[in-house]
This record gives sequence, C-alpha cells and structure tokens, in this order.
Amino acid sequence: MKKILYFLLIFAFSLSSCEKDDICDANTPTTPRLVITFYYANRPTLLKNVVRMKVIGENQEQGIVFNETALTDELKYTTNANQILIPLDPTKDSVTYSFISNFSTTNTTLSNEDILKFTYTRKNVYVSRACGFKTVYELNTTIERIGGENPNTYWMSNIYVKNPNVEFENETHVEVYF
Repeated sequence: MKKILYFLLIFAFSLSSCEKDDICDANTPTTPRLVITFYYANRPTLLKNVVRMKVIGENQEQGIVFNETALTDELKYTTNANQILIPLDPTKDSVTYSFISNFSTTNTTLSNEDILKFTYTRKNVYVSRACGFKTVYELNTTIERIGGENPNTYWMSNIYVKNPNVEFENETHVEVYF
C-alpha cells in the first residue's frame, strides 16, 4: 500500500511541474515585422495596390515570400497588395531592401527599382518562459534612399515614417506614396 501511495505522490508532483508557460502559444506576438502601406501620391487618403512588386533584401537572391502556395517563383516573390510586412534584422541596426515595381522576369525594362535603407535601434523584450524574448524596434524617422541620384527615377514619390515604434504588426509604420 505504501508503494502505491509513494507512486501516486511522485506521479502527482511530476504532473504539477508542467505549467502552461512551457508551451509558447502560436498567437503570442513575437518579433514584429515592419508594416508598409501604399497610397496614391495625388490622393493621399486612398490606398493603392502595387503592381507585381518584389522586395529583395541586401545579400538575398530570391526576396521576401509573399505567397507561399504560388506555383511559380515570380508569383511566390511578388505581390499586388496595398500593404506589406517586411522583417527587420534583430542582429543589426539597419537593413536595406530593394523594392522593384512591375517586376518581370521576361522584360526587365518595365521594372523600376527603389533601394531603401531602414535604420533603427533594437530592444529585447521578455515575452514568457516558453517564448523567450522578442525584439522591438525604434525606427529612425528618415529613410535613406540608396543610389539613383536623380529623384525623377524613383517610383516612390514620398516616404513617411508614421509610427517609429515597431512593436506590433497591426498598425502602419511607414507610408509610401506613388
């Protein structure tokens, strides 16, 4: 009888050591991505869809995947949306992306490319024991354009930092007008 009682006590203590904190819920906010929203340049209150835009990070070959279920690479790495989410690097203080509008693998002369450098400060924030830490960012309010000394060649006419605090993905951080 004592053996059964000892077994039950040990078993009960082993079950009580598991807490809900041991599993990171999929709905727990983790390191946020930068939310960029696109608008008409001549009507700044109206959202505008980009046409076949591809976003490629510095030292990347393929770019950001916008449609994981697409059958071709051109569709997988391009989007026609008015809002995109791009990752910032949690190990660096800046990241550079090439934004290519009208991306085409067959006729590259139709494409137009703007290269933007996002500079920010990073802060690690504790989420929970199971999820660990996430990185939040404070975006510099000036976004640097790389190359293209002639402003008439830019497809993005204006770029504004609306919310420099990149903590959540449910709000616009950068507004682009074209």
